Amino acid sequence: MVIAQLLPSGRSANGAAAAMVGAAYLVRGIGDALGTPAADLLHVSSAWPSLLSPIGWGQRSRPFTSPDLFPLLVLLAAAMILAGAAVLIRQRRDVGASLLPQRDGRERAVAGGTSFVGLAWRLQRSTLAGWCVGAAALGAVAGALGPLVTETVSSVVPLKELISRLVPGGQAGLVDVFITALLGVAGVFAAAAGIQAVLRMRAEEAEGRSELLLAAPVSRARWLGANLYIAAASAALVCGTAGAAAALCLGISGTPTGAAGSLVPAALAHVPAALVFLAAAGMAFAAAPRLSVLLGWGMLAAGLVLGEFGELFGLPVWLQDASPFRHSSAMPVEPFDPAGALGLAVVAAALSGLAAYSIRRRDLTA
Repeated sequence: MVIAQLLPSGRSANGAAAAMVGAAYLVRGIGDALGTPAADLLHVSSAWPSLLSPIGWGQRSRPFTSPDLFPLLVLLAAAMILAGAAVLIRQRRDVGASLLPQRDGRERAVAGGTSFVGLAWRLQRSTLAGWCVGAAALGAVAGALGPLVTETVSSVVPLKELISRLVPGGQAGLVDVFITALLGVAGVFAAAAGIQAVLRMRAEEAEGRSELLLAAPVSRARWLGANLYIAAASAALVCGTAGAAAALCLGISGTPTGAAGSLVPAALAHVPAALVFLAAAGMAFAAAPRLSVLLGWGMLAAGLVLGEFGELFGLPVWLQDASPFRHSSAMPVEPFDPAGALGLAVVAAALSGLAAYSIRRRDLTA
């Protein structure tokens, strides 16, 4: 609510709010990684960074071990203060205005802004920068805290035995497990960045700008293709940023493992799965534009649940395999699977082709 009063557009406010949620999750993860696990492994005494995150405060209520209402009261008080601040700011600003003014654009487009690809890049670059910052932070945590988490896990015999059964290999194996898990999250970030780039087209169409754009002698397929290209590049850049940050921080930590050099390829191994999601979002936009936002993010949520929690929920294997994330190579724990990556790329290409065909056969919608 406060951010909505500060920023000049709903898109920027949504992006900033989503970034705050991601930052809160990341800070809470750092606090847990630096904390001390209990002997029974039922909870972790988080370190001080978790106090900077609302998620960390909520976790401190420990409803399943030693319930404590005080952290929830702190959250309630913080919510009331922020709500009051939002109302106060709203009363002191003009309707349609914001505390941070919106900057005027250039009078004339630069060279890159005269093409579909250049326009798509200009519309997406600030959002992409936010995703890359989040991916870099995630990769930095993976590389910097991997050795610390490994040392902590090694001191807890039951947990060490569990992970050793999953991935033999001792100390280096534990580091690889931790890094692989966080690089998998970076793959989800990449898919989300690609979907957001594709769904930007829906905002352009609903607000009438695409009608002006397509009044020129250009094809809708080219417009869609340019945005899919920027979305694919965004997914690759987010994954590469996470892998590079993880490799850099792991190298600085001085961990005796050869995994640092393989972390960028390990992160990029998740790009094919991200391509399937952004191509599916493009197909949804071309075939059912009014439902494209719901379908685009809904498919990502379903893929995440099936791919990451399907086994925990006891879902059938064939249903779990419907998630593209299930076919990504979990490097460096697992070797790269070229057949799986090729299959995902073929599916993404087929969906993109269907989207290009479908968008030529429908009218623009408000």
